[in-house]
Amino acid sequence: MKKILILSIAAVMVLTSCSKFLDERPQQIAVENFYNTPTEMESGLNAIYETVRYLSTFGGFYTLQHEINTEYMYGRGSFAPMNSYDGLDPTNIGRITDTWNNFYKGVRNANIIIRQAPLAAAITDAERIRYIAEARYLRGLYYFHLVRNWAGVPLHTENNLDSINVPRSSAETIYNLIQEDLVFAENNLPETPRLVGTPSKWTAKTCLAEVYLTLKKYDLARKAAFEVIESNKYSLVPVTVADDFEKIFGRDANNTSEEIHYFKYTTKTAGQGYQILAYLHATTTSNFPPGGFGTIYSDSLNPFLATWDRADLRYRFTWYAANVGVKPTTVLVKKFSDRTATVQQGNNDYPLYRYADLLLFYAEADASLNGAPTADAMEKLNMVRRRAYGKPAATADPAIDLQLADYPTLDAFVRRVVLERGYETVGEGKHWFDLKRLGIWKETIMGVEGLELKDKHMLWPIPPREFNGNTALNPTTDQNPGY
Repeated sequence: MKKILILSIAAVMVLTSCSKFLDERPQQIAVENFYNTPTEMESGLNAIYETVRYLSTFGGFYTLQHEINTEYMYGRGSFAPMNSYDGLDPTNIGRITDTWNNFYKGVRNANIIIRQAPLAAAITDAERIRYIAEARYLRGLYYFHLVRNWAGVPLHTENNLDSINVPRSSAETIYNLIQEDLVFAENNLPETPRLVGTPSKWTAKTCLAEVYLTLKKYDLARKAAFEVIESNKYSLVPVTVADDFEKIFGRDANNTSEEIHYFKYTTKTAGQGYQILAYLHATTTSNFPPGGFGTIYSDSLNPFLATWDRADLRYRFTWYAANVGVKPTTVLVKKFSDRTATVQQGNNDYPLYRYADLLLFYAEADASLNGAPTADAMEKLNMVRRRAYGKPAATADPAIDLQLADYPTLDAFVRRVVLERGYETVGEGKHWFDLKRLGIWKETIMGVEGLELKDKHMLWPIPPREFNGNTALNPTTDQNPGY
């Protein structure tokens, strides 16, 4: 049973049903007349999640653009210009503008809660702290995505909530806020989420592990990941055949033992489905009966795919052959399928953080902290690998396990961890961030695609619309290099 929370302008109702998302519109009500009771505060919290269901964010295009940037994926149609890494054309700049605006919409909604919770008269102090912690987790998460795509950005907080003209802050300043928000969240969020699809303290720790990895704070990254592992709250979902991965990514997957934080979507309510399915699938396919556009695709001869062991169940689960007018060897992403869909949206959820991510964060952090791969780090990597071959994750398997002797250097081991994470996260828009933070994005694209990337491709341009509306920004000095 999944929970759904709906707020209308006239009334607030909490319902339990077979759907599983948070719907909200409290920003339509004046804040001084709202945000006073637990019901109103929680409805305001739910508004922060609205942005993740938009096509421009985790609902579709944001993920697609990061997938196209990888060495294994290509774009079709209006996304095809991204294949050459020449910079974003006007159409794709328009898309990232929507992404920018909607992440900031989420930040704004979080800032409202952070500002109003201390003023709410009809909530307890314990509730007040929990509400602020959830809002700060989400604000930190959204800024984490903003800073990795644009570096320094305008810093909107509860202290300048009503300001339009806000100067660009440095990436360091943004990261400082992210860490402060997430540390507050891990210290004040409950062990059990308020609702399925909302964060717990373990969610905040998992996000912190990735932030610390990005900042090369390996001691803190290892500590955060270790605490989640030691909590025994999560485990890898067992898999014996390829289709068992439906338990993790399928239309009915919800609140599994592996789920640390999934963004929730549903086709039960108009406009709240997972829109990316229409862009992943072919025009005609049983994996998505309404049909799709085949917007992103790969080639089974691409080195990333060609060297992927076909005995790995993830390969068979993730890809299917489809003729979309490119090559006979074209394959599309099958990972997110909804075989009962009747509209061009799926009932699947977006796996922001799951236990497999966490184990691989730990493996990288532990090895990096020690300056060399360790038995502990290798075990965490092998747990993910065993599951991929349909084996018990916690049982050593000489036929499957990687050996320390084969990865004598830290660099070799970390690259193997990132490759494993690439196999795990195809279609999720995560691999590009790993390549960037490790500084291997240029050599990876050159090695696979033979293309030379410029430094400008590390970041997206600050949208022209932001310069037009924010007079504190200078389009000459504040734009990212190369744009």
